[in-house]
Amino acid sequence: MLEEQIKSAIRDIPDFPQPGIVFKDITPILKNQALCSAIVAEFADRLSGLHIDVVAGVESRGFLFGMMLANRLNVPFVPIRKQGKLPFKTVAESYKLEYGQATIEVHEDAFSRGSRVLLHDDLLATGGTVVAASKLIEKLGGVVAGYAFVVSLTFLQGGGRLTRFSEEIVSLVEYD
Repeated sequence: MLEEQIKSAIRDIPDFPQPGIVFKDITPILKNQALCSAIVAEFADRLSGLHIDVVAGVESRGFLFGMMLANRLNVPFVPIRKQGKLPFKTVAESYKLEYGQATIEVHEDAFSRGSRVLLHDDLLATGGTVVAASKLIEKLGGVVAGYAFVVSLTFLQGGGRLTRFSEEIVSLVEYD
């Protein structure tokens, strides 16, 4: 089963980026081309009923499968990056992290008004980053069509923060 394959590839890194946090490292998945292909295929299957105009990936691990998924769905990919990393005019949103504060940005011409945007990131924890990304989508006149995560830490209840933007939340692996 795909969930077990993903879980067996994920590496736990204790006390990163600070003491008390167990980081779920998905980079070992990237060594396995067949697993990467299976992940993209599973996302495409689970999202097949949604109308998606654009896939947006959140920096930086959201770029990995986000771009592959956009290609599979035959739609454009939009990067949502940390402040100061995009070269053109941007729209920004600041938010609190579990361990600090951050600002993310997207190009102001990333997609057309009314576009249905699928937001992708590797992992859903508390939802702070993805809520900020959802607000960016709305600031540009887009609609959050749904979310796609490789991993959800359901015990942190981040998914509950996303439903005001979209009820469509796909997670391939959940840790309770």
